[in-house]
Amino acid sequence: MYSLRKLPFLIALASASASPLIFADSSLSLDELVVTGTRSETSLLDLAGNTGKISAEDIDLVRADHITEVMNRLPGVMVQRGNGQEHLTAIRSPALTGGAGAGAFLYMQDGVPLRAAGFANVNGLFEVSAEQAGGIEVVRGPGSALYGSNAVHGLVNVLTRAPALELEREVDVSVGPHDLYKFKGTVSNTEGAHGYRLSVNGTHDGGWIDDSGFDQQKITFRHDYLGDENSFQTTFSAANLNQETAGYEYGDEAYKDTEASKTNEDPEAYRNVKSARLATRWDHELSDNSYFSLTPYLRHTEMEFLMHFLPGKSLEENEHQSVGLLASYYLDLDGGHTIITGMDLEYTQGSLSEVQTDPTTYFGKYAPGVHYDYDVDATVVAPYVHTEWQLAEKTRVTVGARFEHTRYEYDNKTADGLMPGSKTLFRPSDRTDTFNNFIPKLGLVQSLTEDTSAFINLARGNRAPQTSDLYRMRKESNDLLRADSEEMDSIEIGVRKVGAGIQYEVTTFYMKKENYFFRDSSDNNVPDGKTKHYGVELSAFVPMGSQFDLGGSFTYARHQYDFDNVILNPGFLGGGVNESSSITDGEDMDTAPRHVANIRLGWNYAPQSRAELEWVHVGRYYTDSGNEFSYDGHDLLNLRTNYKVNSNLTVYGRVNNLLNTEYAERADNSRGDQRYFVGEERALHVGASYSF
Repeated sequence: MYSLRKLPFLIALASASASPLIFADSSLSLDELVVTGTRSETSLLDLAGNTGKISAEDIDLVRADHITEVMNRLPGVMVQRGNGQEHLTAIRSPALTGGAGAGAFLYMQDGVPLRAAGFANVNGLFEVSAEQAGGIEVVRGPGSALYGSNAVHGLVNVLTRAPALELEREVDVSVGPHDLYKFKGTVSNTEGAHGYRLSVNGTHDGGWIDDSGFDQQKITFRHDYLGDENSFQTTFSAANLNQETAGYEYGDEAYKDTEASKTNEDPEAYRNVKSARLATRWDHELSDNSYFSLTPYLRHTEMEFLMHFLPGKSLEENEHQSVGLLASYYLDLDGGHTIITGMDLEYTQGSLSEVQTDPTTYFGKYAPGVHYDYDVDATVVAPYVHTEWQLAEKTRVTVGARFEHTRYEYDNKTADGLMPGSKTLFRPSDRTDTFNNFIPKLGLVQSLTEDTSAFINLARGNRAPQTSDLYRMRKESNDLLRADSEEMDSIEIGVRKVGAGIQYEVTTFYMKKENYFFRDSSDNNVPDGKTKHYGVELSAFVPMGSQFDLGGSFTYARHQYDFDNVILNPGFLGGGVNESSSITDGEDMDTAPRHVANIRLGWNYAPQSRAELEWVHVGRYYTDSGNEFSYDGHDLLNLRTNYKVNSNLTVYGRVNNLLNTEYAERADNSRGDQRYFVGEERALHVGASYSF
């Protein structure tokens, strides 16, 4: 007989192969379950903090060509698409770049980080197969004590799709503009205690901009074993990307000239990425109220790309290999109390080289030759405790703490000191760096009714610096600017309703961050920035009769600098103070719209068939740190539908940018020049999936 601990697992397994409309027609209502908050299935009503969820049904309806199309359905989230599969993420933050962006968000698959701490990538989400996932969970703001480095502004957990209870085979093909072709296939079954799912997908995109496009392939294999005392979930995933990258379009409001924007300003730019991961989670039941979980994993990733966004357009090559273990012990006590203790261990070997072949020296900084070439061995040891206490029948408190020790052993493989010919590019000599960070958490959940609860959550997020921030150093004004551990404290208060009828969550938050290491819009390093972030997030789902519904999200937020930093650039724009890069306390951070929204009108016009009209709103935002330049924002309409022809065949289609609006996926400013990744014009996509 299965224990109560395994009931949520069985529900999740069964729902993986069930249509959402089956549940819509049923009188049965189940609380929404999420796994990211505690690394095990938990009702949203019991969660002291926010967790937004994109369901498998949403993923199957949207059939996204880029992960922005599903991620931006959530409140507090704005993922900006670059060219091809590139992107920059904002979760309760501006769209962050460089090491600041790479280290601000923790990207995971089934709770295992996609990349090693210190070796993150701002484009980290293109390495996971979100196209065939069983769900995507997003925590906005600092993660719990169970998660460490990079879970500062938020974390994204992509859940692999569970095995089907009966034999399932499906192929899916679609076509779109500019030679866009996609193929997806999956086969799955469960026999006795064993279940498996193999999913593959491939995309060829000819690129809507000249001399651009990509080919990408992904594979995910999952095997589940569910026994009386032991359960195992083993996942192997791999991805390959070969991309011809189109660069920025320069000039004020250049995005409004769509035809001119199709000229690739950087036809030689490219990005090649390979990644692979293997993980096994073993849950062993010790008693009816306790079990332990061990998840050993292996990881490999390598990347080669032309840095077309910087002067000199250097070639960067980086890679790292990791071995790690997530270990935890779960204990349920009498009275509804829970204790989770554990330790995360990881060892990584990484390397990076940066070489400029362009013979020109730019701004006295970017000179031809080897800029950097180094290896780094990294070790992370992180014990933690997470406890939940039932103080009263309707009151539950969460207390947690995590200590994280990070050690980098750096080996410079080129000459120490300033690079010959450059005034700023500096290679430190061999050294060892250690960072110790403490992460506390305190939360309270108050049940208001059977389907409504309120919560307050105090949390800290911090991380050791990215290795690229530590060892790809610069001299600025004859000083070496050193990165330190970034730290952010957060408080959020919210109320949520789940279950039948109207569902909603309203959350307000306030966060302050220190030791923010970033590059301003004149490409200067700022080592000790301070910022503050506050706002209100709303998500809701409103049924309107038996066929129609209205859902979506709205966010109002301010992301502001909390310090002053005057930039003097004698060689910039005639000398004196650089107004576009100087920072004033209280001004908005760049690429931080104050309001974003995603509103969707749904129509279930036939059994297991749905149409959806989506409005995407991005408000005006500044494109430079001095608030001298801005982008007006945009509003887009998208239309999508699928139709169940019979039990085997489904056809679908969508029109992106229905009104053919001229807009920018991303706008920023570099040394006083406005530049854009121009949004794609109206486009029709059609496809079909066949089950057999």
